[in-house]
Amino acid sequence: MKIFNVILLVLLPLLNIACGGQNCKIEPLADDFKVLYKTEDPQNVYIYDPGVAVCPNGRIIGAFSLGGKGANDVPVRKGSGNGRVYTSDDDGKTWQYRTNYPIIHATPFVAGERLYILGHLNDLRIISSDDWGSTWSEVSELSEDQVWHGSSTNVWYKDNFVYIVKERRTRFECKGWWPSEIAPVLMRGDVNKDLTKKENWTFASEMTFCDEVNDKELDWFGIPFYSGFYPEGDRLAPRRAFWPAGWLEANVVQITDPKHFWYDPEGKTFHIFMRANTGITNMACMIKAVEQDDGTIKTMFQKAPSGKKHLYLPFPGGQMKFSVVYDEKTKLYWLANTQSTDSMTRAELLPDERFAISDNERRRLVLHFSKNMVDWCFAGVVSIGPAEQASRHYVQMVIKDDDLLIMSRSGDIEAKDPHNGNIATFHRVENFRDLVY
Repeated sequence: MKIFNVILLVLLPLLNIACGGQNCKIEPLADDFKVLYKTEDPQNVYIYDPGVAVCPNGRIIGAFSLGGKGANDVPVRKGSGNGRVYTSDDDGKTWQYRTNYPIIHATPFVAGERLYILGHLNDLRIISSDDWGSTWSEVSELSEDQVWHGSSTNVWYKDNFVYIVKERRTRFECKGWWPSEIAPVLMRGDVNKDLTKKENWTFASEMTFCDEVNDKELDWFGIPFYSGFYPEGDRLAPRRAFWPAGWLEANVVQITDPKHFWYDPEGKTFHIFMRANTGITNMACMIKAVEQDDGTIKTMFQKAPSGKKHLYLPFPGGQMKFSVVYDEKTKLYWLANTQSTDSMTRAELLPDERFAISDNERRRLVLHFSKNMVDWCFAGVVSIGPAEQASRHYVQMVIKDDDLLIMSRSGDIEAKDPHNGNIATFHRVENFRDLVY
């Protein structure tokens, strides 16, 4: 007992020093957010798909759309539609409304001397700005009589091209939510050309999940977790269903480390990481798209050295939409994702305030970094909502100087539920590289 007491006397001061004399509890990195927009009718009007971009002149672009049965009743000050774009010239302290646009699931991005917003309203749609967001063009369509999907995910730049992934629905047999029926499509645009014109884009070949994966034959990893096989799905409890396994909301990266198994010395391979609808947490889907000598892009599975298809991989927050950026200075990939705490509660026993099934928590936004897109180190908590319905999710993230800028689909205590938030929030993680250890 005396030895134990001596050990305690030695260790306790060291622990106090390690914590700086303070409580060691993790504190959020960016809870002092700015609100771009708050809906006046949170039970009927919701925030969807916020995006963020940084212009060469330092201006920050914030974009989102409104959804819900009351969205069409919200007055439009300029333009048309339920998409909205804002700008900030003081590093996100204040925001100026610019216009509405008839596009949802949109991504703002810079290409050459222009700013674009790319999304869809069934068909792919795009608008552009020649003055970094002050004024905007009319809508141009990049497809005809198709159904597209996506979200405000990342963009990748290589040489004189910008790369982005959107998703096309290719089949219409699923009885409910349909990530099983979409094909992620890598799009390549020439930054020196007008990207509101379809001919200036190259579209990769398509792979639809339900055509490539027989969910009834999957085994050994508990995927899918529920017996909601394609195309039926499974009603687990009132208001709670599992829809067939699939993929969605893709981020695109290239592997830059020559020592990596997936490295392509020719620089023609792009890896696409997607939210995995499996019924379990912390798993993502992965495929790759490879540029061919004739300029086309072919989509395919990545294979392990064993020859096995490497579709699923462990991935923090892979059950929900996530955002990935690559930092050239640290040679690290940064991930903003949703953290789960309770994915093993049976659907019929979930509290009323929980949305959908147990893999669908949306309240805790966290940050990770990785050298290889596989091994992730926890960097910190970005923000946690004050109640279950006060989500911090569906973010897009970009780098500006020494900071990470994050736009979030959020809620406060007035939000209808965790899925349907009522505020668009802007978060800044300052000096993010200092989080590396």
